[in-house]
Amino acid sequence: MPLTAVLLLVLAALTGCGAGTATTTPGAPAGGPPGTANTAQGRADAGTETRPPAQVPGLGPRTLAWIPQNARQVLVVTGRDRNANRSAAVLYEHTGSGWEAGPAWPARNALRGWTDHHWAGDLRSPIGVYTLTDAGGMLPDPGTDMPYDRSDAFSVGGTGFEGEPLEGSFDYVVAIDYNRVPGTTPLDRTRPRGGDRGGGIWLHVDHQGPTQGCVSLEKRHMRELLRALDPGRHPVVVMGDAASLSE
Repeated sequence: MPLTAVLLLVLAALTGCGAGTATTTPGAPAGGPPGTANTAQGRADAGTETRPPAQVPGLGPRTLAWIPQNARQVLVVTGRDRNANRSAAVLYEHTGSGWEAGPAWPARNALRGWTDHHWAGDLRSPIGVYTLTDAGGMLPDPGTDMPYDRSDAFSVGGTGFEGEPLEGSFDYVVAIDYNRVPGTTPLDRTRPRGGDRGGGIWLHVDHQGPTQGCVSLEKRHMRELLRALDPGRHPVVVMGDAASLSE
């Protein structure tokens, strides 16, 4: 479908869903994809006690090494494959003895899937581990503990890749700290790694079609997520296709 079906002008003005900034540790993308610098359990037998897993399921040693030691909330967004734009999101909470999973939410990602070296306009979502520090949207704060910027600047119109209306997509957003400055509104256009590396990568409301680079969830699930995220538990998102995350 022609890319002109998307109202790029409004999205570019907001730098949402296709532009971004990363928070990483040197040598490991604990806030960025590879190459970034700095920025289902089976039933137990009857009578046995089940314990939460010590590690987040589905994540390999490389991915686990990217997760900051102080992270106690991990939103795992797992793509179906490298080139797919459908995925699933699960919020894991650390209980002290292991990780407990919340419900699995259907999600969408970028039109062309995933990449470990994101560039502006590649229509792929960046693989990596990113902090979650700031939220906002067109609608009032739904009760999150995160800093929340309610602004009319989150307004968006036009249609997406499948002709679906984009209106309401930014009713709720959480900024993914890829190529952005944490501690600022999601609308901040500062790109520490340069504009060519993209930016404005958000979690936002699903518009029933693939995104330019963001991850989208149904509106009710975005509200649930915002209410669950706790800055004191240092939340991060772990995102990518299943094969990459298992490495």
